[in-house]
Amino acid sequence: MSVTEAGFSATDHALMACSLRLAERGAFTTQPNPMVGCVIAQGETVVGEGWHRRKGGPHAEVFALQAAGDRAKGATAYVTLEPCAHHGSTPPCADALIAAGVGRVVAAMRDPFPQVDGAGFEKLRAAGIAVEHGLMEAQARELNRGFLSRMERGRPWLRVKLAMSLDGRTALANGDSKWISGEASRQDVQRWRARSGALLTGAGTVLADDPQLTVRLDDGSEFVPPLRVVLDPGLATVARGRVREGDAPTLYLHAADAKLPRGLEIEHAAVPVQGSHFDLDAVLRLLAARSINEVQLEAGATLAGAFLAAGLVDELLLYVAPVILGDQARPLFGGLGIEAMAERLQLRLVESRSVGVDLRLLLRAAG
Repeated sequence: MSVTEAGFSATDHALMACSLRLAERGAFTTQPNPMVGCVIAQGETVVGEGWHRRKGGPHAEVFALQAAGDRAKGATAYVTLEPCAHHGSTPPCADALIAAGVGRVVAAMRDPFPQVDGAGFEKLRAAGIAVEHGLMEAQARELNRGFLSRMERGRPWLRVKLAMSLDGRTALANGDSKWISGEASRQDVQRWRARSGALLTGAGTVLADDPQLTVRLDDGSEFVPPLRVVLDPGLATVARGRVREGDAPTLYLHAADAKLPRGLEIEHAAVPVQGSHFDLDAVLRLLAARSINEVQLEAGATLAGAFLAAGLVDELLLYVAPVILGDQARPLFGGLGIEAMAERLQLRLVESRSVGVDLRLLLRAAG
């Protein structure tokens, strides 16, 4: 039976919070799997901890049970996501918890993955284990918003990364944008890239800026290289640019009538075009089919504005630099066509943080 957060003790809250912190350690390495943490405790005493580290490796419960050993018998397992009940890359975690003899399982939330989705809870209850869930569910959903978006909406979570001046400009009129933000912000972006399953840009950005779209962390952290995705209707950029260099994979999305280059091997896929523009929802659904949880868009005002106008932007990661570029410089978003205040797009500030000399804002649609 699910219970409300009010039905849990202070110890339950503290140990679930610990499980969530453990889960976050896998932010750069677990995709396309969700981040999961587990704490096993006898009363207030923690006897085992673990988190899911990478796809194909042991799940959080397995690491925690290994650490707990015989002390897991009769203990409570706090896990941020329903224990799996199916054989995938690893055996079911529900079976491992049953074999260890835990007496109670507290999960933050049910797993919407079709092969789990309540089956883990059912298996645990059938073995006589007390099961409760719903503790700190909002925090658990926030942690795995990309995975949940793919499971529940059939498309990845889309984050748009932009840097702007105080007067809301992203580049000079000639396109020069290096660098609006400071070095600390540019390194901070690398960590957001590292948690992304794909980095998305357009052909115009490839031609103008020649980005690498790779993760370059300065602390040596392990990460799974995100897929680089270029929206290029006519495949005009495939023979040029740094976006094809290095170990990270690159995918070109193009119109159905695009001519594939001879003698050049690329990974590519056709996407429906509506008028002269890509069907952007179809783009995201194609990426979801490739098990991408989070997409970070790094492009110019035109493509960023198209995604925003289509209602597909989930999150705006905005670095505000203490500089002024003037009214001839390029805007943050293009093509919105807002002519009345009633048409304005209202955003909600989720977080505000200083990063070096800049201000980093995380915003989402209001409501």
